[in-house]
Amino acid sequence: MLIILMIIIAYLLGSIPSGLWIGKVFYHKDITKEGSGNIGTTNTFRVLGFKAGIVVLFMDILKGTLAASQPYLFHQPHVNPLLIGLFASIGHAVSIFDHFHGGKAVATSAGILLAYNPGLFLVAASTFIGVLLITSMASMASMIGMTTIFVIALYIHDWILATVAGILTVAVFYLHRENIVRIIHGKESLVHFGLVYHISKKNDAK
Repeated sequence: MLIILMIIIAYLLGSIPSGLWIGKVFYHKDITKEGSGNIGTTNTFRVLGFKAGIVVLFMDILKGTLAASQPYLFHQPHVNPLLIGLFASIGHAVSIFDHFHGGKAVATSAGILLAYNPGLFLVAASTFIGVLLITSMASMASMIGMTTIFVIALYIHDWILATVAGILTVAVFYLHRENIVRIIHGKESLVHFGLVYHISKKNDAK
């Protein structure tokens, strides 16, 4: 019964549409109708700006961390936090508070990893930032970051992490399917920093 309760709490935590609510309350904007229409961190940065984007990033990470920390909080050491935290990612992608729509679950999944293994979280964060600084594409950084954790989990024989990371990797690639098409055709949106962005600006100036 307690496991079911933790799953429900994880889903509800993940379902909190941080970007949507912050946009409506503080900026009087509906980010589902602007930019990419996504309620996640990247579109929040794009539509609402840096401050709102940072707040949403930390909130989305915190959702995953709190959800995955429940086995520790409820003194259930036999329950793997990844299996509970997974439902926070599901909630973020299919939110009950957003008509069962949502974001792409990258930051929330990172939060789950933070609760499970802070060292691997740092690896994932470093990979994400590194790829972002090179490609200027949040979508590319998200997919490579998630894939990196999946490969590491296989290498260290952490089969539960590999299973959860594998599920989330497939989900992230699926949720980024439109981004993948734009990347292939050279039309993906770029963040306003990084190597590719600066190269593109130089080319436009010629």
